[in-house]
Amino acid sequence: MKATIYHNPRCSKSRETLALLEAAGADVTIVDYLKTPPSRDELARLYAKAGMSPREGLRTGEDAAKLLKNASDDKILDAMIADPILIERPLVETEKGARLGRPPEKVREIL
Repeated sequence: MKATIYHNPRCSKSRETLALLEAAGADVTIVDYLKTPPSRDELARLYAKAGMSPREGLRTGEDAAKLLKNASDDKILDAMIADPILIERPLVETEKGARLGRPPEKVREIL
């Protein structure tokens, strides 16, 4: 099975999710989303595939996220593309769907 993980190697949840994918035998493509962020359209597609809104994919602990408290999904996506640290990680996609790996076990749903 092929899987793509939008990964931050400094994040423990992202590392745990990557280890889970590897242990499951997935052929994993790792995207360091801080260095190579997805396009706005790609990010919107991933959230739709995961059945979640951009707001649910927002890393709310970041200072810049506080400015988006009342923002529309479009504004949130724009902010995520301008500052990828706002994208909650890890985001995983397989042929069965997409999931935010919080907790990492959530990705088992798409393996």
